[in-house]
Amino acid sequence: MIELAAPRPLTLPPAGREHRSEASRLWRDFARNRLAVIGAIIVVLLYGVAITAPSIAPQDYRAFNAGQPLKPPSAQHWFGTDRQTRDVFSRVLVGSQVSLSVGLVAVALITGIGVSLGALAGGIGGRVDEVIMRFTDIVLAIPQLFLLIAAAALFTPSLTTTMLVIGLTSWMSTARLVRGEFLRTRSLDFVLAARSMGASTARIALRHLLPASVAVIIVQATLWLSFAILLESSLSFLGLGVQPPTPSWGGMLADGRVDMQRAWWETVYPGMAIFITVVAFNLVGDGLRDALDPRQRTR
Repeated sequence: MIELAAPRPLTLPPAGREHRSEASRLWRDFARNRLAVIGAIIVVLLYGVAITAPSIAPQDYRAFNAGQPLKPPSAQHWFGTDRQTRDVFSRVLVGSQVSLSVGLVAVALITGIGVSLGALAGGIGGRVDEVIMRFTDIVLAIPQLFLLIAAAALFTPSLTTTMLVIGLTSWMSTARLVRGEFLRTRSLDFVLAARSMGASTARIALRHLLPASVAVIIVQATLWLSFAILLESSLSFLGLGVQPPTPSWGGMLADGRVDMQRAWWETVYPGMAIFITVVAFNLVGDGLRDALDPRQRTR
């Protein structure tokens, strides 16, 4: 007599396993890009330095070293001293707080405004889309540097003003990108199925269109971090950013340009800090783009 084995009970995968496996796949794809990993390590180190800058700086960035103006790099002053006899290394460390904090807050504003307007334009469409996009085109037609200088000149230059100025004048490309993603996703089958089942426009936008655009938004935000740091340095170089005695990399470049021929260290070290930071963020952005883009996945 043949005995039949009892059927196995149906077991469902634990909740969240799909999300964990997707996160693992993204990490594996990102880790394959060695340059992106190096960029991520540099970014982590930079933020670690920025957080601990006041405690690890060998000197007070405002302290004057009597009788030591424009001293070259040495064991006492690793990056030399500036015209005011201040330690350049300490000022570069503390200046990282300004540049990196401006980048984070400005990109948060850029992403918030750009995603909101782009989602409204692409999710609702019609007259709303027309009004938002024409307003975006008008703002894009004005040179951004002119907007930055005009806005910075109208208000008292400070760290908060610099963050707001960069955030409020740089959201346009993000809005256009999100709108394009929403318009592309609106015609896909799962969105059409949700609409045929009576889902509202807001529900479709929040539950379907926005999650499908997260990858593009993340990559855009990462690349904007480096650009925001460059904008902050440009404003500080022009004297419209963070004001003395608070150091910023752009302000240090402006201070050192007078003595470039005889005191190269005043401009080289803050310039290297800007260069390394921007390259690191760009490497991370490229790595995230490749990891999140299904067309870049290797089978």
